Amino acid sequence: MTEEQKNGIILPRHIGVIMDGNGRWAKSRGLERSEGNRAGANTFRTICNYAADLGIEYMTFYAFSTENWKRPAKEVRAIMKIFRDYLDEANERESENEQRGLRFHLIGEKKGLPSDVVERMETLEKGTADKKVMTVNLAINYGGRDEILHSFKELAKQVKDGKLNPKDITQEDISANLFTAGQPDPDLIIRPSGEYRLSNFMIWQAAYSEFWYSDVMWPDFTPDDLDKAILDFCHRNRRFGGI
Repeated sequence: MTEEQKNGIILPRHIGVIMDGNGRWAKSRGLERSEGNRAGANTFRTICNYAADLGIEYMTFYAFSTENWKRPAKEVRAIMKIFRDYLDEANERESENEQRGLRFHLIGEKKGLPSDVVERMETLEKGTADKKVMTVNLAINYGGRDEILHSFKELAKQVKDGKLNPKDITQEDISANLFTAGQPDPDLIIRPSGEYRLSNFMIWQAAYSEFWYSDVMWPDFTPDDLDKAILDFCHRNRRFGGI
């Protein structure tokens, strides 16, 4: 994005991305689906760094849903291997993380993930906890309905312990017990690959998000595509139920 384009626009604070189309991208090239997932991981790194340079405060990347466990075991193993490789690399690039100011945060259920993937993610979270330029949420073993259920269970526990009256529960209380607690809701949600649905992504937080769709498969998604999405967002009239 040129400086001229950046002048006079208000960037979205929080962008969510449904990284879709990796498998179809690979199939169209006669490759294994795992190659598409690996290419998608490279795109994630590029877009993540570019967004930080633009000044985006929060990015949430939908990497692996609770429903993705239904995929063939071979593909799931390959995806977990990609997560391990990326997390190892990210932990080794401490100086670059320091320079870019990226704070990494896992959203999703840790239970069910391989323990070594969780350990790598926790190491990255702790090592970048003080970074302030951009928070990167990695949605792994994540489902929007499960996240809401998680919040309800936390509130039920507070009610049981006598710390909360059910009559006093507010929408803010629900938000405060989501995986994204303390973060603004996504202003913009991007889904490439020609699909037009949320697929259980940030259901609560997306109540007033703007959506941007593209036929580009995620491995082919470029900073120019992100620019198009942001510039289109900037021309939307967000009324939030008002006039």
